[in-house]
Amino acid sequence: MASTTPTVHPVDEVPPVRQLAAFGLQHVLAMYAGAVAVPLIVGGAMGLPPADLAYLITADLLVCGIATLIQCVGFWRFGVRLPIMQGCTFAAVSPMVLIGTTGGGLPAIYGSVIVAGLAIVLLAPVFGRLLRFFPPLVTGTVILIIGVSLLPVAGNWAAGGAGAEDFGEPRNLALAAFVLAVVVGVQRFAPVFLSRIAVLVGIVVGLAVAVPFGFTDFGGVSDADWVGVSTPFHFGAPTFEASAVISMLVVALVCMTETTGDFIAVGELTGRKVEPRSLADGLRADGLSTVLGGVFNTFPYTAYAQNVGLVGMTRVRSRWVVAAAGGILVVLGLLPKLGAVVAAIPAPVLGGAGLVMFGTVAASGLRTLAAVDFKGNDNLTVVAVSVAMGVLPVGVPTVYDRFPDWFQTIMHSGISAGCLTAIVLNLLFNHLPSRGGSGSPASVASPASPAPVAEAGEGVGKDGTGETVQQTA
Repeated sequence: MASTTPTVHPVDEVPPVRQLAAFGLQHVLAMYAGAVAVPLIVGGAMGLPPADLAYLITADLLVCGIATLIQCVGFWRFGVRLPIMQGCTFAAVSPMVLIGTTGGGLPAIYGSVIVAGLAIVLLAPVFGRLLRFFPPLVTGTVILIIGVSLLPVAGNWAAGGAGAEDFGEPRNLALAAFVLAVVVGVQRFAPVFLSRIAVLVGIVVGLAVAVPFGFTDFGGVSDADWVGVSTPFHFGAPTFEASAVISMLVVALVCMTETTGDFIAVGELTGRKVEPRSLADGLRADGLSTVLGGVFNTFPYTAYAQNVGLVGMTRVRSRWVVAAAGGILVVLGLLPKLGAVVAAIPAPVLGGAGLVMFGTVAASGLRTLAAVDFKGNDNLTVVAVSVAMGVLPVGVPTVYDRFPDWFQTIMHSGISAGCLTAIVLNLLFNHLPSRGGSGSPASVASPASPAPVAEAGEGVGKDGTGETVQQTA
């Protein structure tokens, strides 16, 4: 008699413990540099002493871990329950520096962060209803922009890290190229398990090569404390200043837009379509984590796009792997000495791994766009203009410097700029009445779900090449 045991979706599978640990650590290493960069930038701009900077970093890692667990494991109506890593958003850096350096200090930052988090929780159902405006034409474009926007980050790492004295030295680029070669070689020739932790292997091998050549030192490890616990409102009770709150609310809208794109990207990579309800649950978790950030001395939280690429590259779709990464971050947040060890990994090593991860995100966007019909319509214009608007602030970072702060907050992020452009152009060309006044044809305007992904990293299957030409609106 045939077994009737229900099949577990790959997102819900729980790998063996050793794989959980290895895959989880790989996710942590992929996002660590970005996670600690926000507190370093904000604290550095405010002139905080080293002890306070260290406190901000450990608090950030702790809440990163908690936020990731909420997003992946979920409870009640909080958490998208997909393999999503959470970290501090870079969209908030400029407003927070401005708030912190113009008299408000950290209490004003945390007050505005708490309000922004509550606003995200309240607005999450509204964004959930907007999911129909993210068909494959829009999602593929947004995923492509996410990948392209991240590539300069990997380039900066490969050259030695932005602001490094030896930035662009050939030895830095050689180390990054070596790590890239190791990652590609392991993925191509190693056994299945090792190929799925190719990024981790590349980073470990790169670190082993970097130490004897003087790329890094572990002097900071001995100075770090063994145990450190972040306590609520360590820097004082939060204050609520109108200008700070308004600027952070703008950041909240940008974060919700970017996170929506990340959720949809992971949904396509894992074969679990993001529905309006799950999108709202994920955004609600973002809001809760941001409130926790304001309480526990850190900053707004969002989905980390760099880990989206890792999911696609490794084909490991289990949310419990990323939950394990969240657990590792919690430990790092409670044990600063371990955090200092991870922080000692040189930027070129991360750069070599980042190039393939971020490139994978962009390639995933192209794969989604391959299922879109570009014949006899204006979809090519939608993609072209959206990519141009998304890449513009990445290629010319100062292009919007003379605009108001609220405009810069939105448009300085290539992801949010490109996403908003794609949504607006899709509405303009595929939802408004046609030139003849009879409305858009159903084959162009009706939103449909993306093709299911049987195995992340494979080509588009039958459902993505045959009967999905209507997925263009």
